[in-house]
Amino acid sequence: MTITKRSLLAAAAGLAALPRAARAQGQPPGERFPSRPIRVIVPYAPGGATDIVARLLGEEMRRQLGQPLVVENRPGAAGIIAIEAMARSRPDGHTVMIGNVTTNAITPVLFRQRMPLDYAKEVVAVGRLADLPAFVLATATNFAPRTLEEFVAYARANPGKVNYCSAGVGSYPQFDAVLFARRAGIEMVHVPMPGGAGPIITEMLSGNIQFCMLNVATAAGHVRDGRIRALAAISDARLPEFPDIPTLAEAGYPGIGTIAWQGMFAPAATPREALEALHRAATEALRAEPVLDAFRRQGIRAVPNASVDDARAWFEGELANWRRIVEEAKIEVNN
Repeated sequence: MTITKRSLLAAAAGLAALPRAARAQGQPPGERFPSRPIRVIVPYAPGGATDIVARLLGEEMRRQLGQPLVVENRPGAAGIIAIEAMARSRPDGHTVMIGNVTTNAITPVLFRQRMPLDYAKEVVAVGRLADLPAFVLATATNFAPRTLEEFVAYARANPGKVNYCSAGVGSYPQFDAVLFARRAGIEMVHVPMPGGAGPIITEMLSGNIQFCMLNVATAAGHVRDGRIRALAAISDARLPEFPDIPTLAEAGYPGIGTIAWQGMFAPAATPREALEALHRAATEALRAEPVLDAFRRQGIRAVPNASVDDARAWFEGELANWRRIVEEAKIEVNN
């Protein structure tokens, strides 16, 4: 067989096409990440805190990465639908998930038998993004206690007559309330309210619910006007806007209470270079004044990890912590 100039040119053309073919299978070595829009899966419908964080960061991260971030809302099944969509995507950094403590730390532990994948091995944290301090709240409607100490004394004297609510069975506010009640030696009645913060506030204002734990962004206005009382803050320090409200630890209950966080996650096989690029872009976005200003207005704090390795260690600690809490609380769910 004679090798001609034409056959050599054809072979060269074929070799030149290899990077394009490889691109269809993933990010080829040497190609700058990202090479196309990034899909951001959110495990809730639009409008909640996690969705807001995703959209605020998306615009700023676009400036850093040079590609748009397209939010895709995939609610349902306690976050499992979104987790599976992210984990089963091509692991090249172009699909991530922005989830929170409930969907990405509690669900994989509490509903592990429902998970269609090995979560700890198939999902990696890109980085923690933000968190929301919370209040321990009591209604001010036909309810006398004004401090946490007074509330505990009332509940001890009236076992089973205090109603508390949460976003649903297995949600972190339920875990927090169960552990608080055990530590305080009180008995309360759980009223699940999965409809969101609106119905919870309505029931607290009416006095039908006497106790709950709710993020500061949602409850602050009602605390300021005195219609709901903040007994303690779930935070690592007193909140600057509410300096007279002690933290739950200061009130005598250290180690109880969840500061709800949002984080970014990716398939575990995502290349290190892509993870680091995403982490850098998210960290820069969390320093941008438009993001910080929007966060301040909604009581959200930027709390990025220092690095991808730091994010991995942080998240392994979160999963270990929730395994302990789930075991201790022993909340019954239909797995």
